[in-house]
Amino acid sequence: MNPKLEIFSQGEEVITGQTVDTNAAWLSQQVVPMGFTVTRHTAVGDRLDDLIALLREISTRADCCLCTGGLGPTTDDLTAEAVAKAFDLPLEFDGIAFGQVKRFFEHRNRPMPESNRKQAMFPKGAKRIDNEWGTAPGFSLQAGRCWFAFMPGVPSEMRHLFLETIQPKLVSRFTLQPGKLITIKTVGIGESDIQQRINSIEIPTQVQLGFRAGPDDVQTKLLFPHDYPEAAMAALVSELAGQIGDTVFAIDRVGDATGDLVFVIDQLMNAGGHTLAIAETASQGLLAAKCIGSQWLLETRYEQSLESLGQKLGVTVNANDLMATAQAMAVKIQKTSAADFVLVQLYAGDNKTFHDKDKSIFLYNTLLTGDGFHQTIHSVAGPIKRKQNQAALLALDLLRRYLQHKEL
Repeated sequence: MNPKLEIFSQGEEVITGQTVDTNAAWLSQQVVPMGFTVTRHTAVGDRLDDLIALLREISTRADCCLCTGGLGPTTDDLTAEAVAKAFDLPLEFDGIAFGQVKRFFEHRNRPMPESNRKQAMFPKGAKRIDNEWGTAPGFSLQAGRCWFAFMPGVPSEMRHLFLETIQPKLVSRFTLQPGKLITIKTVGIGESDIQQRINSIEIPTQVQLGFRAGPDDVQTKLLFPHDYPEAAMAALVSELAGQIGDTVFAIDRVGDATGDLVFVIDQLMNAGGHTLAIAETASQGLLAAKCIGSQWLLETRYEQSLESLGQKLGVTVNANDLMATAQAMAVKIQKTSAADFVLVQLYAGDNKTFHDKDKSIFLYNTLLTGDGFHQTIHSVAGPIKRKQNQAALLALDLLRRYLQHKEL
């Protein structure tokens, strides 16, 4: 069984929302691939009794705890004092730590305030963790079943201490068996729809299933035990991807990250030696912006309305058949473009509908290639920025599906 690890953040600024706790997220990203099971993230303000109580709780239930914050020189920095009182370990002066703090100020030609002496006081038996990037040395100690590592809350300092000192100690102190994480990436489908599609598949109890929804994709994550059979793992991933269907644009396997939708398209376009011209409306330039720096994108056109795009291209807009209009525009662009693919994106819905989060617009995407037209129609609702982003993604996904020879 993987060792249980908790992450504990201290500071009034964290619990009041004045500071976003990026430390906890970053630390989790480091330790999960190492083989730890992260069981809790906890944040406590500058209250000594609360800190003491939490430290005692953690010492009975976790194998390891990574703590950030509360190591500064001011009266609200209470970590060392809380540890001392929680585990009946008197604070002791560390001359080496004090020398490091003094040199920090000397190198900057500044006098050291007397309050900084506090940063050289550690609970008895604690091991000092040198900090070459700030004035707050860290420390570690064993209390109960738990090994604690205390680091400063400043992200740049914390990361240095973790990577250079704490991470090597974790490897030597614990028997770690990292799991195998596989991520199925999709676009144009929500978490609940994915869950419904895979409900008929039996997920083994030792496999952890999770979802992560972002603005540009939804990720279905499968965490397998370290000793899970490779063939069984591949079979389960294949079955899940098959059930989810052609919304799957990539699968991140162990040691093989694929990137986002545009990254996948970039690989496919370059491999095929293809080039592209774009005309967009609802995405308002975002479609082209997502492809920034891609050499295969030869030209782009953006107009706020399909009427103005039609005028620029000399194409009559047929409001009753926008797909036919999109096809006519693609043909018009192809005649003057050096690109071998043309992607046209139009939408039905007036400007008021476009701005109304409770109303949907309909997207008409047409891709013209050497073997004809490929088309999709989508309904998109939500705030205007969501409509814009989804319009860009769904148009690009039409290109991706063609390149991956998916059935449209």
